[in-house]
Amino acid sequence: MTQYIAWFDQLTMNDVGLVGGKNASLGEMISHLAQAGVTVPAGFATTTVAYREFLAANGLTDRINQLLSGLNVDDIQALTAAGKTIRGWVLDAALPDAIAQAISQAYEQLAAASGGDVSFAVRSSATAEDLADASFAGQQETMLNVRGLDQIIAAVKVVFASLYNDRAIAYRVHQGFAHYKVYLSAGIQKMVRSDLGASGVMFTLDTESGFRDAVFITATYGLGETIVQGIVNPDEFYVYKRGLAAGKTAVLSRRLGTKAVEMVYAGEKSASGAFTLTRDVEAARRMRFSLSDAQAEALARQAVIIEQHYGRPMDIEWALDGQDGQLYIVQARPETVESRAAPVLERFKLNRKGLVLAEGRAIGSKIGQGTARLIKGVEQMHAVQPGDVLVTDMTDPDWEPIMKRASAIVTNRGGRTCHAAIIAREMGIPAVVGCGNATALIANGSDVTVSCAEGDTGRVYEGLLPFEHLKTDTGNLPDLPVKIMMNVGDPSRAFAVSRTPNQGVGLARLEFIINNRIGIHPKALLEFNALPSDLKSQIGRRIAGYATPVDFYVEKLTEGIATLAAAFYPHPVIVRTSDFKSNEYANLIGGSRYEPDEENPMIGFRGASRYVAAAFRDCFELECRALRKVRDDMGLTNVEIMIPFCRTLEEAGQVTALLASQGLARGQNGLRLIMMCEIPSNALLAEEFLQFFDGFSIGSNDMTQLTLGVDRDSSLVAPVFDERNPAVKKLLAMAIEACRKQGKYIGICGQGPSDYPDFAVWLYEQGVSSLSLNPDSVVDTWLRLSKLNKPN
Repeated sequence: MTQYIAWFDQLTMNDVGLVGGKNASLGEMISHLAQAGVTVPAGFATTTVAYREFLAANGLTDRINQLLSGLNVDDIQALTAAGKTIRGWVLDAALPDAIAQAISQAYEQLAAASGGDVSFAVRSSATAEDLADASFAGQQETMLNVRGLDQIIAAVKVVFASLYNDRAIAYRVHQGFAHYKVYLSAGIQKMVRSDLGASGVMFTLDTESGFRDAVFITATYGLGETIVQGIVNPDEFYVYKRGLAAGKTAVLSRRLGTKAVEMVYAGEKSASGAFTLTRDVEAARRMRFSLSDAQAEALARQAVIIEQHYGRPMDIEWALDGQDGQLYIVQARPETVESRAAPVLERFKLNRKGLVLAEGRAIGSKIGQGTARLIKGVEQMHAVQPGDVLVTDMTDPDWEPIMKRASAIVTNRGGRTCHAAIIAREMGIPAVVGCGNATALIANGSDVTVSCAEGDTGRVYEGLLPFEHLKTDTGNLPDLPVKIMMNVGDPSRAFAVSRTPNQGVGLARLEFIINNRIGIHPKALLEFNALPSDLKSQIGRRIAGYATPVDFYVEKLTEGIATLAAAFYPHPVIVRTSDFKSNEYANLIGGSRYEPDEENPMIGFRGASRYVAAAFRDCFELECRALRKVRDDMGLTNVEIMIPFCRTLEEAGQVTALLASQGLARGQNGLRLIMMCEIPSNALLAEEFLQFFDGFSIGSNDMTQLTLGVDRDSSLVAPVFDERNPAVKKLLAMAIEACRKQGKYIGICGQGPSDYPDFAVWLYEQGVSSLSLNPDSVVDTWLRLSKLNKPN
């Protein structure tokens, strides 16, 4: 008997030829992963046999092949005409009785087993889809909230016809697949009531860097089509795999999306023929996360199980049922871009910056530039010329034929897991999505530069700015007797720069996290209830999604520190506690209420003096809470603490006692305390300071400034400022010798070794334990030092 349908629970990945990649994967998970905790809704699939017989019975096979055989998919108008013609043929054709009967019987059985008032999703699954080297993401149709046999039959035909969507035709040609060798299966699956809950997409690696130890989750209210279509800017979570495995708190970071709209069930089939509708999300819900941390961790556990089963990074769609509260997996396919990356360090760098026209989420890490082409709809696609920058409200998979022409893509809406972002990554095209109003800010026909090389935030600059594109093979760097570490302040770049050869982070500045992720003076959050109403309102908007103002501060610090620690685990990450000067703290929201007006803040109320002062101690304790949570609750014990600008032995004793009172005692849970050696007194009394600390990290900027009496911010005396001055070197040599004598850590995290290769060589020869460099100078310095003999 001819097999026209197959139940999911009878399928495995060996059945791709029978039911396509997507349905075979659903069957694989139901068959093999249900006992492990992966929950997939039940369903069945029409087979490729049914699809081929449907075409043959209606005389469509040869007609379709003949029409496509001479088609130039780069001719947008011809492509549009051919696709429309073929889809019309398919939709007008009748399903043979035997196929319709098989679908009817299976549907009745599924509906009876599902019970109650249920609806179904009808999804496409092609034989050349969800493959390891081509995702075919979003190329065919999905129909949601389909009810009753008649609508199921109609939806199956829509899915069959969607194999000939314009985007799908073009994508097959661009990926080298012959049309006549690709067949379609329709999956009929019980709907998860995510219209009453939430849904989204998750990857078992970081999509932009390829970092493998985190699960990246996007989430929004309602049905997940708003994410995959790029309609909403979703919430984002990173969950640490090692933390999950150890039973520790595992959410590394969270980012609140705008979630302006949600897709829900339509009460009746709408006038447009859709079974769903999109509506605005009320303001209060937008300001809350659509997932709890516990739900994010539960999703990540399922993702890890799936990844381990398939043995490769995965792209997974999920749904939270608002009725039963359960989390379900509705699709899983191989990730197709970063998992194939070669061991070559590719770096794009702007040589100068200009006027920023728009900002959004960076897709990829490249830079593109060209003429901005504002496109309002698919009917204008022909206007995009090779090398143009495509600027639009939101892209759609239908736009795939022109996306490959663009040097970059900029959208008002969309997140990092929408189908358009996936396709942009596959094509290696930089994209900045979710800009909000890029189409209003960027003039059609103007020259622009699109940079995705500056971390999470992508920027569109006015004009054609000069940039560099460098490639370095990192596969065979020699061993060195000194550790090469990095200075990393921006957590959003941590995953990417961790791919540069390194032995940890020698300097992670908390100031970057406070300035860029928090932006509010800690005292203003501690005294939030006493603030004037206008300031409370301003701060209230920034702290949305967090339980209290203080929780916002602690959690944002925790997220930044944890992300850095996870990116470089198990290598040490030396976190320097905040070292803002009073004028810099004053620039934070609310800061002017609390900060003194100092004549020379560079040598004023900063560092250890600030921490132990009554006016700031409670603020410093918030930093301690975050550090303790990262180390103890999240298990990231590779975090070490560094105290800056410690002037006297008395301050050293006071600050280490304060840390101990906050659960951060030296040696507890393996904690190392490092001191910045950046004041002449630190070098002159090096042996005495080392009684309080486990080592030094040299801060060459301040040491040079204070040794030579030079204001490093003054252009008038700038020529005098040089870390290589003999007086500076003498002090540094004293500090290095003291640490070596006591067998303690001695590194340098100042700017000098990055700026002056000969200074790095001198430090190496003096016997420092580590050189912490800016990421862009790591490989060159590593190779330079490899040519020297190890010092005696």
